[in-house]
Amino acid sequence: MNAPASAGLAFVDAGRGRGDVGAAVAADRCAGRGCAVGVGALSWGMPRPTLVARALILGLALVVVPALVDEPKLIRAAAESGEVTALAVRADRIPAAVPSVKNSADRLSGRIPCVLGAARAQRLLVPVHHVDATSLWLVDSAAGGMGVHPRPLLDRSRDVADITLDDVQARRLDIDATAALGEIATRAAVLAAADALGASERMLQLAVDYSKQRQQFGQAIGNFQVLQHRMVDMYMELEQAVAAVYLAVLNLEAEPDARARAVSAAKATIGRAARFIGQQAVQLHGGMGMTEELAIGHYFKRLTALQFEFGSTDFHVARYAQLTKG
Repeated sequence: MNAPASAGLAFVDAGRGRGDVGAAVAADRCAGRGCAVGVGALSWGMPRPTLVARALILGLALVVVPALVDEPKLIRAAAESGEVTALAVRADRIPAAVPSVKNSADRLSGRIPCVLGAARAQRLLVPVHHVDATSLWLVDSAAGGMGVHPRPLLDRSRDVADITLDDVQARRLDIDATAALGEIATRAAVLAAADALGASERMLQLAVDYSKQRQQFGQAIGNFQVLQHRMVDMYMELEQAVAAVYLAVLNLEAEPDARARAVSAAKATIGRAARFIGQQAVQLHGGMGMTEELAIGHYFKRLTALQFEFGSTDFHVARYAQLTKG
């Protein structure tokens, strides 16, 4: 049963979305309480147990693990107490160093826009580009010279902030930063795809339920064949996305080219499916689909944002085409 709309809006206003990079999966807080974690992460009810399983496939806290292989205390803190180490990169791009960030004598200066989870992170993982290499630096969020400037989003289920670094003390991680960023990019893209998959499935369910309740011309609108065909089209798009996301997860340990192809295929497929399902679900609700009181509009905003996170749909279509060239 869906929670009251006021409960969902309170959740959104509190800014406690579970889709941010570096956030811990709070499964113990959600089991049996009707909240969907990670995938479709607005708290208007748990669509079905498979969505929670999808959310736990990777675990949001594990996204930055490739960079923290020599930092067991940080990994333990994320898993046990939900401490957040946010990756300081633009959320709408493939994770990479921002050219404006400079290092001098273990102190960082520069600006990084649109960082997911930065406002509630205990520390930041900052990529810095040098002349011929990239390095990763760990920065305490409470360090002097650190500025966190939240910015409003259309999707209020998550928080984003611009980061300014003014001669901030940092510690360089002794790892292969390029390899770690590549691994993080893969995990983040798959996680975003799984998040969008859950939200898309929930939107389809809400549209079907609404079509059984809304009366027009003396009968439920779900009885009209043209709308039944539209919902079948939505279901077909969803099932293609399910297959693509599962394939990406199964290929996470595959050789690099196969993994990259599977991840881009998943992100591109769910990007197309999410757009179609979201638009059709809102239209099936009519004017009610545009209101703050129904969950459907909030899911649509989340799907819109997810299409651009960690590589847009167009980017991954182009990358897949490049990777599959004969």
